[in-house]
Amino acid sequence: MRLTVVGNPDNRRVRLFSEAVRAAGWPVPDVLAWRDLLTGAPPPGADTVVRVDSPGEDPEVDRLLRGAAQPAAHGEIVGSADWYSGLCSALRRLASGGATLLNQVDDVAVLFDKRRCHALLAAAGVPVPAALGQPVTGYAGLRAAMGEAGWSRVFVKPAHGSSASGVLALAVAGERIAATTSVEVTDDGRLFNSLRVRRYATQAQVAAIVDRLAPDGLHVEQWLPKAGLAGRVVDVRVVVVAGRPTHAVVRSAKGPLTNLHLGNARGDLAALRAAAGEYGWAAAMDTCRRVAACFPRTLHIGVDLLFLAGWRRHAVAEVNAFGDLLPGVLAGGRDTYTEQVHALRTGAFAGVGVPCVS
Repeated sequence: MRLTVVGNPDNRRVRLFSEAVRAAGWPVPDVLAWRDLLTGAPPPGADTVVRVDSPGEDPEVDRLLRGAAQPAAHGEIVGSADWYSGLCSALRRLASGGATLLNQVDDVAVLFDKRRCHALLAAAGVPVPAALGQPVTGYAGLRAAMGEAGWSRVFVKPAHGSSASGVLALAVAGERIAATTSVEVTDDGRLFNSLRVRRYATQAQVAAIVDRLAPDGLHVEQWLPKAGLAGRVVDVRVVVVAGRPTHAVVRSAKGPLTNLHLGNARGDLAALRAAAGEYGWAAAMDTCRRVAACFPRTLHIGVDLLFLAGWRRHAVAEVNAFGDLLPGVLAGGRDTYTEQVHALRTGAFAGVGVPCVS
């Protein structure tokens, strides 16, 4: 058996995993480029173990997944429903070759649909924010649904988005409104994912964004108040490998969007654990195990976990199919990629009956 990585060959995710495999004494994995898979390259056969890595950060791959004639402008938020359809189709074709997949097709499909993922976790008893049950087709419907639920603060999330792209932290009070988001709106009404967080404070501005995003699907959750440390809002990205939480990074921000690429900082994990207490931290890690149990045939996931203000409760805000990129974070001397290789070497991951790799 040999390892193959489906990814963008120049991406550091592919490089870091390949380095971990080589350090383990295994042959360097073959790389099947997303571009090639999407343009007709044959899927790996039954003698192959396949790791699927993120298709992001490549405009041509994005274009192919969306089935568009031209690439989108850099950072443009467009066609996420088509992108999701293309991803699912590509993964089904990948699986048709008979290879053993370390990221199961059905799991990835759920993880890239926030509505389905939230419903699955809730049904499994995982603590998650409450979500609107009905589809939101535009701003007017959003406000009506918020009113019916009695919610004044929500997170509005593109159903198939990632990296906070298109996410709005929305608060309303009577006629007043405030939306915190990384969305930039151009003069011609197009939306872009910016590295600078913005605040929109008029009905017209927020409605224009929500109405533009809605056709591709929205997931709306109640905005839970996050706990804070040193005057900043915090949450935790936890990487779970073979069902076991292994690596964690605190994400610390001045506002509600904690993604590190938005200029936020890594926080103090020891301080957060102390604030949560031994029992609280252990309960949160048990929740991460329960999340992974919902995806038993997938080697790793990234769980975004928040503690509520007061530190007595926690909830899962997101689950990421490709959430293992935590540069420089070690646990037991291993980074996230070495940890995954270790799980394969030792047989800790039996979710897909992975045979020995040579």
